[in-house]
Formats: sequence, C-alpha cells, structure tokens
Amino acid sequence: IINPPQSAILGVHATKDRAVVENGQIVVRPMNYLAMSYDHRIIDGREAVLSLVAMKEALEDPARLLFDI
Repeated sequence: IINPPQSAILGVHATKDRAVVENGQIVVRPMNYLAMSYDHRIIDGREAVLSLVAMKEALEDPARLLFDI
C-alpha cells in the first residue's frame, strides 16, 4: 500500500536458496524477489520496469556497480 506522499515502495524479499537451470544443469543459487508498487499517475510503467531491471543487474553483478566496469 502506498501512503501519501509516497509515489512508490520497493519490497525486497528474503534471500533463499533456489534451484535454477544453468547450462542445462540444475544448480542451487541464492535468490530473492524484488517487488515495486507505484502510483501509475506519477510513474510510467516502463520506467518502473527499467528501474527494477537496473536494480536486478546491480545485485547480480555488484563489481560492475562498484567499479563501473
């Protein structure tokens, strides 16, 4: 729930080990979910998705974020 004067809130779920497929093999990786609720009158859906994608990429490769590589 978004409360005024908020325009968006970000939810970060707990990190848990989950099975994923990499190179045709099932492996266990630590994963979490990101969720964003936002006021569509203020924030365009495309921009919200792009923000979540940028956060996802930064979390997946923190060296790139920290060292700008």
